[in-house]
Amino acid sequence: MDKTARIYVAGHRGLVGSAIVKNLENAGYTHLIKRTHAELDLTDLQATDAFFAEHKPEYVFLAAAKVGGIVANNTYPAEFIRDNLAIQNSVIHSAWKHGVTRLLFLGSSCIYPKLAPQPMKEEHLLTGPLEPTNRPYALAKIAGIEMCWSYNRQYDTQYLAAMPTNLYGPGDNYHPENSHVIPALLRKFHEAKQNNQPTVTVWGTGTPKREFLYSDDMADACVFLLNLPEEKFNSLLGSKENGTDVFDPPLVNIGVGADISIQELASLVKQVVGYQGKIEFDSSKPDGSMRKLMDVSKLNSLGWTYSVVLEDGLKKAYLEFIKEEI
Repeated sequence: MDKTARIYVAGHRGLVGSAIVKNLENAGYTHLIKRTHAELDLTDLQATDAFFAEHKPEYVFLAAAKVGGIVANNTYPAEFIRDNLAIQNSVIHSAWKHGVTRLLFLGSSCIYPKLAPQPMKEEHLLTGPLEPTNRPYALAKIAGIEMCWSYNRQYDTQYLAAMPTNLYGPGDNYHPENSHVIPALLRKFHEAKQNNQPTVTVWGTGTPKREFLYSDDMADACVFLLNLPEEKFNSLLGSKENGTDVFDPPLVNIGVGADISIQELASLVKQVVGYQGKIEFDSSKPDGSMRKLMDVSKLNSLGWTYSVVLEDGLKKAYLEFIKEEI
């Protein structure tokens, strides 16, 4: 990407979008296009089309999405499938219609089957049933991958899907009910420390394992991918499949390649926050998938690996959370 290229970051206020903007600005990109939800409703195809027609972005990072944890996914399944389908339909179609050079569509590791082999490879997509608690969201993201693939096959577009593992970092959602596991734990332990609570209750048994990637690392991987030389980038855009019967979606996993149990994570968060009480686990609450480790060998072979280790990332995230609280 040329430093003066017109780059649209959809969802620039979110966890990933804000990190991508910061990465691009630090790298010297001068023509970033950003719109808040109030300024542009991406579920509105006509409005999105008009925006693309006016601004003619050359590169698109599609980080806009409706996201949330187990509670939010269980409470608002209709919104999770409806809004995410509408956003990606509008953006991907408008990108094709107005000649976007490259697009990166961001999804989630929940696209893989609940009982996928570990670590999960890109080829495991659509090989088994999904985790029921986030199936509407996962199906929307799978449809987004298929949409990128379909446009690539039919129109020779250059649309790639990147599937990150669990993300955390500055700009995260710390809502008490709608947040993911790390921000939820940081908030819980912080409030317990402030209120001198003797115990903190963590959902589930503590045995599931999760992989976590710092948002700045995620952004770095995204910018790295859109900057790949033509030959390498084109090799990621999926098989034609027609006649070859080769299932090779335009999909790249982004992660660290290692995981940690929720029990170990809770202990680490407790330590980072400086909470002195005890941790209890509520086994009546759902665990979700027992393990969701990403195979990141494809990304590593292209020359990218993560740089922020979990403990350091948690410290940075907690400092950011305290600032927001003040």
